[in-house]
Amino acid sequence: MQKKKYILTLDQGTTSSRAIIFDAKGNVVAKAQKEFKQIYPQSGWVEHDPQDILESQLDVMHQVLWQVPKEEIDSIGITNQRETVIVWNKHTGKPIYNAIVWQCRRTAKMCEDLKKEGYDKVIYKKTGLQTDAYFSATKVKWLLDNTKEKKEDLILGTVDTYLLWHLTKGKSHKTDYSNASRTMLFNIHTLEWDEELLGKFGIPKTMLPTVHSSSFDYGIVDENLLGGGIKICALAGDQQAALYGHACTKKGSIKNTYGTGCFMLMNTGETAVTSKNGLLTSLAASADAKPCYVLEGSVFIGGAVVQWLRDELGMVKTAPETEAISESVPDTNGVYMVPAFVGMGAPYWNSEARGMLVGLTRGARREHIVRACLESIAYQSHDVFRAMEKDSSLKIKEMNADGGASNNKFLMQFQADILGAEVVTPKVFESTAKGVFYLAGLKSGFFKSFGDIKKINCHGETIYKPKMPKEKSQRLIKEWQKAVAKCLD
Repeated sequence: MQKKKYILTLDQGTTSSRAIIFDAKGNVVAKAQKEFKQIYPQSGWVEHDPQDILESQLDVMHQVLWQVPKEEIDSIGITNQRETVIVWNKHTGKPIYNAIVWQCRRTAKMCEDLKKEGYDKVIYKKTGLQTDAYFSATKVKWLLDNTKEKKEDLILGTVDTYLLWHLTKGKSHKTDYSNASRTMLFNIHTLEWDEELLGKFGIPKTMLPTVHSSSFDYGIVDENLLGGGIKICALAGDQQAALYGHACTKKGSIKNTYGTGCFMLMNTGETAVTSKNGLLTSLAASADAKPCYVLEGSVFIGGAVVQWLRDELGMVKTAPETEAISESVPDTNGVYMVPAFVGMGAPYWNSEARGMLVGLTRGARREHIVRACLESIAYQSHDVFRAMEKDSSLKIKEMNADGGASNNKFLMQFQADILGAEVVTPKVFESTAKGVFYLAGLKSGFFKSFGDIKKINCHGETIYKPKMPKEKSQRLIKEWQKAVAKCLD
């Protein structure tokens, strides 16, 4: 039987749904993207219409399949925005409410109450996560507390599970370890939904999907959707998928994704490292059933600070122009931006902090503020990077980078300077989709081994080497930390 030529990946993100088809050499042969509506019912609340998510994902899937014969598609891999959760009726497929997005802060008080009773220690011990509204458990509790539907009629899942269920017409209700480990309901040591946590949040186990490794036979797309079934062979949360997309399968390898937020992950192998520096421990995307762990630091506002400059302040018309604007001045003229619009994530975990511009003088210009906003992305990533070095007791010499803002040469060079480490960007920036491309291909037999993946993964990289004198970078970091201290107060 002749080998098929392509793998289709579905990349369901926070602001858009994408579909990308790769060939056997890792080249993108077809791509489509569609944005969907962001819903803000009140301050700090963020929602998506699940129908928008599903329809936009199906739309881009069909767009790319117009460009490539579906008979040549070997298999499908799905990657998704994590922590965002949906509860729906298992008989009708209709959600009981909008999807509650990972950015949503509506359950912050619920989390503070758990901390006051000391239950955050139980949650961290079992799940490796901080007790924060960022994760899925309190979102599910809120959804169940605010519906009149019977729990026995309902099922739930993160976005991967919701898409899988609909693609298979309800035949497959599953998720993978990487997504399950971000729900605050999954015991990362026993690899099971935790009965105690489910009881604490009032969530019946019958509502939850079964959990598997990222490479798995997840089901077949219903023939009415594609006119012929295609196997779904991989699921992975977007950040763990990106780590795999960089081929960071060795202990100590690290990547940072510069998206709406910034998400830095380090592979810690078979060891679930307990963080003493505000990081999270989760399960990695893996091609086999043996667990592999990661340390993660999440920065809530990364590239979103550039969107703020563009959409709310009108200081720039497009995100790419921030590169030239930042390079037009030698520094920020003492201006620091701490973009704590929705609180601060790792390593601070302060949900009450709010954004701050520090060091404004009469001489501060648009260019200085734009540059300060870009630099804030690098500074926040620096803080997570140093926390990882402390927790892992490793000196990191290289960091892989991806995501939209990693196209910004000024930012990548400044990041290397501040870290004192090389920053490597790939030729093909689609690291998240590449991760499930690799994982699906390993399961389906499209790739014979991980060695095949290594051969195609290292071509055309750009390496940014640190150029800034160490004394200068240390001085800048010290001033940044003063600005953060003001913000946290």
